[in-house]
Amino acid sequence: MKGTDNPEAMDAVLKRLRRAQGQLAGVIAMIEAGRDCKDVVTQLAAVSRALDRAGFKIIASGMRDCMNAADGEQPPLSEEELEKLFLSLA
Repeated sequence: MKGTDNPEAMDAVLKRLRRAQGQLAGVIAMIEAGRDCKDVVTQLAAVSRALDRAGFKIIASGMRDCMNAADGEQPPLSEEELEKLFLSLA
């Protein structure tokens, strides 16, 4: 993916997106089977969170690339720290 130089981060993003894809397929199956609205919405919320986390991972990875290129006295934040910061804003 353009803009990120970290293949491990992108592998993690793809893993999260594939998990979300499977969850979404489950939601569709639940609706088709006439499952309870509460159960469907709960699973749909899980899909939404998985997609949000994938997006934050992409953002964190991009920021990490930028921070590695910048000069500074303090060591750059880890990718996990950046991701947690973004998640705290959501």
